Amino acid sequence: MPWPRSGAILIGLTVLAVGLMGCASSSNTAGGSDDAAPAPANTGRDTGAAVARGDELLQQGALEAALAEFERVIETNPEVTLAYMRAGDIYRQQGDFETAERRYGRAAQIEPQNFDAQYLHGLTLQLLSRMDDAVRAYLRALSVRPGDFNANLNLGTAFLQLGEPEQGLPYALRATEIRPTDGPARVNLGATYAALDRHAEAVREYESASELMTLGPELLVNLAESQGQLGRYAQMEGTLRQVIRMDPSASVWERLGSAQFRSRRYQDALESFTTAVNKDPNHYPAHNGVGVCLLNRYLWSGKTDTAALDGAMAAMRTSLTIRRDQPRILELLTRYNR
Repeated sequence: MPWPRSGAILIGLTVLAVGLMGCASSSNTAGGSDDAAPAPANTGRDTGAAVARGDELLQQGALEAALAEFERVIETNPEVTLAYMRAGDIYRQQGDFETAERRYGRAAQIEPQNFDAQYLHGLTLQLLSRMDDAVRAYLRALSVRPGDFNANLNLGTAFLQLGEPEQGLPYALRATEIRPTDGPARVNLGATYAALDRHAEAVREYESASELMTLGPELLVNLAESQGQLGRYAQMEGTLRQVIRMDPSASVWERLGSAQFRSRRYQDALESFTTAVNKDPNHYPAHNGVGVCLLNRYLWSGKTDTAALDGAMAAMRTSLTIRRDQPRILELLTRYNR
């Protein structure tokens, strides 16, 4: 049963997007990330025949029967790495990551130098959000095969998920060096740079990724945020308008309003914030945007436009009813409330 061989996790900075592209043991190895020479299998004649029967059942699509065959091999000869790997593949395909992790973990214990066992153990640990353990497993995999693309890529994302982008940067960079035209690798490197406040480099990587793959709304929002951090508000607005064509959600309209406000286009900003409020009355940042725009209008009028002040206070009160822990908004409400 020829499953996809590579497994990689793609992470965005603002919105975490975990995408398992698939990874399975090949017919001759105890797992697989990149192509490499087969790892030795420690099977005897009888268990080898049983594993072969399980593989035949896999080819026929009989996953449960194949799994039962591999589990029988494990029960009768608990040192057969390949049986653990095949069983782990099936459990992972079924979404049972906890059992898959135990199977891959045992395979990795039996053969510490088996790259695929270490790598797939790391992959399932990452899917279970056990990031510290995943990092250790990926490091063991890379000690066997330092130039593996997926292991470098996923280790970089694991460090990013742990909030340690500086630790992950060498691995994110290495992934792009191994495959310079891989879009997900560019995205992950961009997210790492953004987490390090290196936004010019983040924008460069996101833009490179956009030439290699179609960026979804979450990743375009990441690009827009880095553009905004650089003061490139016109570019930020252009990127967000791309997002709105795909996902006209309140959060995107609110970000657009923020870009327009920072560009000093206050009326456009007010309209975008109002659109966000209309789309989602519980999106408190949009209420804050409306409030700040109207408060500025009141101040610019020489404090004569009391209707703008009343509207600002109402928007901020609404925001505080949705989320109370906003000291800056509370301070503005207290200062200008009449």
